[in-house]
Amino acid sequence: MPPRPDELAIGAEGAEVRRASEWLEATCRQRGVPQALAEQLVLCLNEVLANVMAHGGRTVHSEPIRLQLEVWVDQDLGKASVTVSDAGIAFDPLSVPKKALPTTLDEATPGGMGLVLLRRFCSVLHYRREAGRNHLTFGTSWNPR
Repeated sequence: MPPRPDELAIGAEGAEVRRASEWLEATCRQRGVPQALAEQLVLCLNEVLANVMAHGGRTVHSEPIRLQLEVWVDQDLGKASVTVSDAGIAFDPLSVPKKALPTTLDEATPGGMGLVLLRRFCSVLHYRREAGRNHLTFGTSWNPR
């Protein structure tokens, strides 16, 4: 049975992103997540929260954004996953097709790289809509030896 998850609730304001990042970094460290992977999870969390706040609509402010970190470590495998739950507009980011990377500077456009980042750093990526909330889970695994 996995240990009980660590949780944090934040408001849908930019200043709260820093608090969430610091919480995730500290909690990953306490739970034994390798530093490089913890940094990747923090980077992904920042991207997810930025998108929730920018595109979640007015309903994103109606309830706290809930964060949950789950870490499992046994002899052969370590896993860490973060779930971000928000009351924003329903949106399944995993339904967005993979974006082709630009080959020239002229082809590059600002933004739109968040999913590229998540898909690159995360071996776990799930979305569900439940009880009027978006639940996006992203995570990674490592060999603890």
